Amino acid sequence: MKIKVIDEQQNLQEVMQVLLTHLEPSKVMKFWAACKLGEGDYLQIQEKLFAEETVASLYAKVREYQDET
Repeated sequence: MKIKVIDEQQNLQEVMQVLLTHLEPSKVMKFWAACKLGEGDYLQIQEKLFAEETVASLYAKVREYQDET
């Protein structure tokens, strides 16, 4: 039987994306703080999380979120 080993960093990124998709940002940040996930190189994580984003796209997402709540 073969077992596929998942890359830890890739797995964390996927989990973070799922959280950001399904929870409000403040809850995700509180979760990250509780898990001490902020203890890394934020600039590296930031580049990966927001690689496809622009100021305009982030602004649109914030406005959309605010309109829903």
